[in-house]
Amino acid sequence: MPTLLLRLAGPMQSWGTRSRFDERDTDLVPSKSGVIGLLCAAMGVDREEREPVLELARLRMGVRVDQPGVLRYDYQTAQNVIAADESKIHPTAVSNRYYLADAVFLVGLEGENRELLERAHWSLGNPVWPLFLGRKGYVPSPGVYLKDGLRDEPLLEALQYRYLGREWPKDEQGKDLERLRLPVMLENRESSEGSLRMDQPLGSFAERRFGARFVIPGWVEVRHVPEPAPA
Repeated sequence: MPTLLLRLAGPMQSWGTRSRFDERDTDLVPSKSGVIGLLCAAMGVDREEREPVLELARLRMGVRVDQPGVLRYDYQTAQNVIAADESKIHPTAVSNRYYLADAVFLVGLEGENRELLERAHWSLGNPVWPLFLGRKGYVPSPGVYLKDGLRDEPLLEALQYRYLGREWPKDEQGKDLERLRLPVMLENRESSEGSLRMDQPLGSFAERRFGARFVIPGWVEVRHVPEPAPA
């Protein structure tokens, strides 16, 4: 079964799933709703469209953590904010916004519809709208597109792709390790075993309806392969 790989790396990224009012959270790994939203931006899917979102949401997702990043937060202020019940106007409102600094993830999306994965892969290299990592302004660097990111491999095998972190780790003697054991989070379609995530899109992004899915932890081994020269 084919798998599409995406590189999510940048100075800042945020994948909130539980944000309410003035507290804006981030999960420690990319959310499925966020990744599907990124693909919709690349493919030019309008936020009112429903079927393209559901088609992408049927793909099974896995995440490999190459660099977990550092959890940080900043705050933003806004003036003359109307309360949710419209009972009053707040002169100044402060919003705490959490994000991951310098994180690097490899995301895999597995499905039987190869034509859909081919369109998504091409669109990542030729996006219709700007791509961002969870919030506008959080720009991917380097890009999300991987030239060899469309793989004729199942999800777990595809996640053994080359390491995407800043530097290959070394041993105590300063020599490059021969291989790395990296954590992965895999969507579990077989049962309700695993951690609950409420980030499965159930309609258009205008509807903002999300359902449950379950994620289980695992590991993959990655061998030391030098970074290929830029195309």
